[in-house]
Amino acid sequence: MARRRKRKSRRRLEGRRILENVPQYSIECGEDKPVTAARKFIHSEGIAPPALLLVKRNEHTTDRYFWAEKGLFGAQYVEENHFLFPSLRSSEVEEESLTLALAH
Repeated sequence: MARRRKRKSRRRLEGRRILENVPQYSIECGEDKPVTAARKFIHSEGIAPPALLLVKRNEHTTDRYFWAEKGLFGAQYVEENHFLFPSLRSSEVEEESLTLALAH
């Protein structure tokens, strides 16, 4: 039997495109749980929001977190609900104005 293709959410794709413009940091979690490693890294490096953290759990698995003014969130949640995060709205406006400037 042929498998049906999973429908891509437009809202999530838009959120993913917005997150591409946010600074990214790649770390390994070591002995800590991934979210704990992300929090320790943010605290030790003094990272200002917004930022995307890629935490390598093992050779096959990488967890993605979004550091916002409101706290640390899973990146998938942020992709689906990017309109709830004011720091992403400002970068979205900058990106749109840049796109418009390049078009003219």
